[in-house]
Amino acid sequence: MHLLTLDIGNTAAKLGYFVEGELVQQEAGLLPEQVVEMVSRLRPDHAIIATVSARPVEEWVKELKPYVRGTVLPFAPAATPIPLQNAYATPHTLGADRLAAAVGAATLFPRQDALILDAGTALKADWVEGGHTFRGGSIAPGLQLRFQALHTFTGRLPLVTAPSLAEAVPLTGTDTQSAIRSGVVNGMVAEINGILAAYRHQSPHLAAVLTGGDGPFFEPRLKGRIFAIPELVLLGLHRILVHNVK
Repeated sequence: MHLLTLDIGNTAAKLGYFVEGELVQQEAGLLPEQVVEMVSRLRPDHAIIATVSARPVEEWVKELKPYVRGTVLPFAPAATPIPLQNAYATPHTLGADRLAAAVGAATLFPRQDALILDAGTALKADWVEGGHTFRGGSIAPGLQLRFQALHTFTGRLPLVTAPSLAEAVPLTGTDTQSAIRSGVVNGMVAEINGILAAYRHQSPHLAAVLTGGDGPFFEPRLKGRIFAIPELVLLGLHRILVHNVK
């Protein structure tokens, strides 16, 4: 089967195209018109759509259905069957990307505890117990949000950009810009490492999985073994789609 997965975020979309279970093409940073163009060209057998944007998923289904041969599945965490137990107390408020990432982690690490660190617009840490149960986790502001908040909610602090991937961030800033960078970057690294340490104390053999747009930035700055899997949500969506159309 040729299957298509769509992860639609607040600003752009990611697309994954699977042929007989293998991810053969993935695209990120897609605008809505680019999504439609790609789906119309690929014409998959089935598709799944997960979105956290303001646009209702039903509108996406209607727009893409003419280009999909079979099912276009809107992924709803509270209603769509998944190959994972969902122990979240309010599944109707659970982001589709969080649950899809959990399914992806459970698929890659069966029968193993996993911690998913999704460093995107928000920093999300989610716990999958034993490869079979999603327990929940935490949500905090992401890297860019922290820089933006300091500028927006203060009178004089400038808007500072994140450093480059390999650029070191000194602990002690020597001017306002470098002080902001130190506070945001070093503080966030300490936060993530603290979360990792707490979960590793709880489960010493857990698989720590890093994903999200800022994942490459944090990967070399984190402690211990980390599995960097940028396509984790797409892999989880593929597993959910197979579970529903098989």
